[in-house]
Amino acid sequence: MVKRIVLLSLLVWSSIDASVYEGNCVQCHQRLPVSIDKYFYKYLLIYSSERDMKHAIINYLKVPVKETTVMSESFISRFGVKQKSELSEKELGEAVDVYWEKYKVFGKLK
Repeated sequence: MVKRIVLLSLLVWSSIDASVYEGNCVQCHQRLPVSIDKYFYKYLLIYSSERDMKHAIINYLKVPVKETTVMSESFISRFGVKQKSELSEKELGEAVDVYWEKYKVFGKLK
């Protein structure tokens, strides 16, 4: 019985996190010509660690400015800098955690 409750709790918790990511991040990025995983790899190239990368993404989403974007000058010229996120600090953290888990390469390379 306890195992079922724990499993159910984990499923509910992960679906909440995924819904913030899917409903906000993925939905918006589907309108751009660069897939969302490409942003991940650009951030990973620049920041290299999970902590630094998550911190940089959250900071950019809270205060998006040209000086802190990882996108190229031509991309910014064409599409501009994104609008400030309206997600709460908690929601941003949840979304970035889901994003990290979905695209991280650590432990997946053979």
